[in-house]
Amino acid sequence: MNHSKLHGLLQELKFKGMEQILDEVMKQAEKKATSTRQTLITLLEEELRYRKERSLINRIKNARIPWDWTLSSFPFAEQPSVNKQQIMDLSAGEFVEQGENIVFIGEPGVGKSGLAAGLLRETLLAGYRGLYYNVQDLVNDLYSSLADRTTTSLLHRLCRFDVLMLDEMGYLTMNTEQMNCFFKLMAERYLAGKATLITTNLQYDQWYDLFKPKDMVDAMLDRLQHRCITVQIKGPSLRQNISRNRSSSGITSQQKK
Repeated sequence: MNHSKLHGLLQELKFKGMEQILDEVMKQAEKKATSTRQTLITLLEEELRYRKERSLINRIKNARIPWDWTLSSFPFAEQPSVNKQQIMDLSAGEFVEQGENIVFIGEPGVGKSGLAAGLLRETLLAGYRGLYYNVQDLVNDLYSSLADRTTTSLLHRLCRFDVLMLDEMGYLTMNTEQMNCFFKLMAERYLAGKATLITTNLQYDQWYDLFKPKDMVDAMLDRLQHRCITVQIKGPSLRQNISRNRSSSGITSQQKK
């Protein structure tokens, strides 16, 4: 039977999931004398599955995570300072609902970015909207927005993300305007109850060497730590271990931060 009219209607309505399996479902329905009700259920379930799949693909694409890292690929056995159970508990996503921040602190190479990116990916799989940002790129974009007066719009957009990952806070060059924009972003995300993932090589008392003035840093840290989980990583650098065990660790040579 020719279903061209149905195909045309589904295409016009943008029901791509249903349109892709229409012929097969109708063929099986005619062959097995499936009820109209069950045929509709099958088609609608496929449309729902398709839309969820496309939504996930778009969330991952729009999050702009620069690596394909997952928590399952993280070499927990090689980084004993990381509590694997704690990380896997966090991956359930309750911290997003609670608007809690997670700050990963450690020397270069210990796995901060890998863990944060893995958690960000898990929140995307759970249906949340997230975004990755290198902190230097973020403060540069915020500074650029001052020139064309789009700072308010940019801040509002960043505050709409359920999870914002700020990577490599420590290797920064900032002027006063950039610091003020960063302070404003953190304050607005706090007020919105949004979760932020931060990786840094700086202990909290060293943030005063990066940001100024002191009272602004005090206010930022007060908000950040009000709802915060701090993960201190004091183990060895994974760089040498990864290069030696690349074939058995399950992660690429890029996963070194």
